[in-house]
Amino acid sequence: MSSNKNALIRYKTIDSCLRNRAKEYTLEDLIDVCSDALFEFEGKESFLSKRTIQLDIQNMRSEKLGYNAPIEVYDRKFYRYSDDTFSIKNIPVTEKDVQIINESIQLLKQFKDFSLFKQMSGVIQRLEDSVISGKNQKSIIHLDKNENLKGLEFIDVLYEAILKKKVLNVSYKSFKAREINQMQIHPQLLKEFNNRWFVICWHKTRIYNLALDRIEEIADDLAETYIDKNVDGDTYFNEVIGATVSERNRPTNVIFFVEKNNAPYVKTKPFHHSQEVLEENENGTLFKIKVQLNFELERMILGFGDLITVMQPQKLRMRIEQTLKNAVKNYRD
Repeated sequence: MSSNKNALIRYKTIDSCLRNRAKEYTLEDLIDVCSDALFEFEGKESFLSKRTIQLDIQNMRSEKLGYNAPIEVYDRKFYRYSDDTFSIKNIPVTEKDVQIINESIQLLKQFKDFSLFKQMSGVIQRLEDSVISGKNQKSIIHLDKNENLKGLEFIDVLYEAILKKKVLNVSYKSFKAREINQMQIHPQLLKEFNNRWFVICWHKTRIYNLALDRIEEIADDLAETYIDKNVDGDTYFNEVIGATVSERNRPTNVIFFVEKNNAPYVKTKPFHHSQEVLEENENGTLFKIKVQLNFELERMILGFGDLITVMQPQKLRMRIEQTLKNAVKNYRD
């Protein structure tokens, strides 16, 4: 359980104790009650120090959390609210809170057609009914999405399999394959890139990257034991652009030149987090990134057309040059 969740449980427990006028609570009593509450939620013993509960009380008293709780000590050892009608559950929602909630609701509503988020529709509606007065307010933030993408129907199944560590049998047909391939996979991670979804999974002896729009069928394999490769998305995709990761290829320095009018776009929206500027002049900017060479990198470069020139490595430079030559032939034949 996260530390934030732990703290929230403690605050609510302390609040309940301080409102209870039928019983007196010392600091030690509050420690015991909070420990019991955490045990009930986590199912394991939690050792709470005196300092932890003292800091909780200090936070509840302050404006830091917006509680400003009137906590007092009487008879030099017992804790209670000086105002017996006070509760942190009764803190009014400010106009700024309403604005933030409204913006969040409008943002969440853009996911309403994705099956993974359908279970949230009732929660969003209740929030809108109880907090927002202007129901017809339009969304200020718009996300690029396509609800008609093939394969989205598998997101729920894959998400649950990753969460519950289940093995799946998948019927998969890549764009290059002539026939459907039957694969037993151990799904590890879901990845979205450029409006396309992928499942990162363990299959036989290595990690695979399967596009959801190429999956035909999915079924549980209850007889097989799940293999957890502990894939961390930030680490796994750290050296690539997109979703294609090679276990064999190492990242290489990619140096490219962007003409002056478009260099600011690449500066403000870097190709990769490793991007740095090597040189600038009146004609443009020379950039460097350190990534694996893959399909997504090539597509990103080609998307700039004649506005970008790959300088290194030579292998990538030659591939981009040949692709552009083939493209010119399409307009000459």
